[in-house]
Amino acid sequence: MHQLKDDRPIFHQITEYIQNQVVDGYLKEGDKIPSTNELASFYQINPATALKGINQLVDKQVIYKKRGIGMFVQEGAKSILINERREQFADQFIRPMVKEAERIGFSKQDLHSILEEEKG
Repeated sequence: MHQLKDDRPIFHQITEYIQNQVVDGYLKEGDKIPSTNELASFYQINPATALKGINQLVDKQVIYKKRGIGMFVQEGAKSILINERREQFADQFIRPMVKEAERIGFSKQDLHSILEEEKG
């Protein structure tokens, strides 16, 4: 696991950690995720805080609960998360870049050429 070290609420950091594990392929569809008690013990936090992070993933249909057994990565979770991140990436980086490029006179071809050069 990683250390919780930024200023965001801890439950957001736990949510992001599990999402990263799914996106990066460390947790696969059907895999059991750490329990709220395991997360609470590891991070030395209240189990309710860990549960709040987990419940965000349940709400997104990224994980599901099997009563009395644990929580597991939902089928299609990686696709859900990648699609969400692609949209966030476009909103945070691509759309502002295109807008600024247009403002300073870059054509779409100019942008395409620059991106191709950066890919190496």
